[in-house]
Amino acid sequence: MIFGASNAVTRKLTEIGAQNFIGDRNPISLCNVLLVGNLCALLVLITIYWQQWNQTNLQQISKQDWFYLSIVAILSGAIAPGLIFQALALTNVNNIILVGRLEPPLIIALSIYVLKETVSLWEIFGSLVAFFGVALTIFLQTPKTTMVNMAGFTLGLGEVLAAIVAIITAISTIIGKQKISHIPAGIYNIYRTALGSIIFFFIALTLYGADHFMDVFSPFLWKWMLVYGAIIVVLGQSFWLKGLRSTTTSEASLAGSMTPLAGILAAYLILGEVPNQAQYWGGSLILLGIILSQIGIHKQLADQRKSAGQNSLTKEQMIESAMGFKGL
Repeated sequence: MIFGASNAVTRKLTEIGAQNFIGDRNPISLCNVLLVGNLCALLVLITIYWQQWNQTNLQQISKQDWFYLSIVAILSGAIAPGLIFQALALTNVNNIILVGRLEPPLIIALSIYVLKETVSLWEIFGSLVAFFGVALTIFLQTPKTTMVNMAGFTLGLGEVLAAIVAIITAISTIIGKQKISHIPAGIYNIYRTALGSIIFFFIALTLYGADHFMDVFSPFLWKWMLVYGAIIVVLGQSFWLKGLRSTTTSEASLAGSMTPLAGILAAYLILGEVPNQAQYWGGSLILLGIILSQIGIHKQLADQRKSAGQNSLTKEQMIESAMGFKGL
């Protein structure tokens, strides 16, 4: 529920900042929220995982592992969050949440094609239904913001960016599963967050200039970011890790799949966004796809004997792929 609310909370914070300009600038800009939010997340992750950064673990990571870990960090820790925050400035939260459901079908398709994994028919059918639901969400509504023409269709730029994020995140997940699933979760998460923050900072500097971050130390920004950090980062990440460690994979996957529903509810309660007809139709199909996929996951896990030493990163990545953006 906390992660589902992250998009709505982020949008609300920027609206609060727009009502309290410093000069002609919004102190709670999306870039400031992302950068400071990542710093808060990094502090939480270091507190939780610092013991994994020991000489024994680090010596087992090869140069090739660091290379692929860096690729994943840039894709999922810098580019994807940056595009999501840009999409938040262009379209409503519900569209971003629903279009983001492209990610699980893409991961399943890439898992079959690249990793040669065996996927149940329930998951395949569920992914197809969800994919069709995303298509309805995009094509049944008229964009109200910046538009682009693609293959004869007029689409909202915010929706296009959300779809690109889904593709990027799916690719980074597959790279993680194929190349770096043996890396301890603590090293993976801390390195991804740290490098992603640095890369995002320099990309933003290049695109927008140094003035873009001139309010990053504003007391007004940090006052609200402490709220954001306490709720989304500290509580969300702490509860997520605690739950992940003390529940079964199927139970955690089921809980994670409810994140889009929590996001839509949060958009209504926090922002007053009422789903339109296209979102109702598309969201209904996406929900059906989630249910079918969960049946497949439950059946597949029931037929497997889960080893006690299951890699925590692989488990976390699998479940996070059903959750979408978590505001970090």
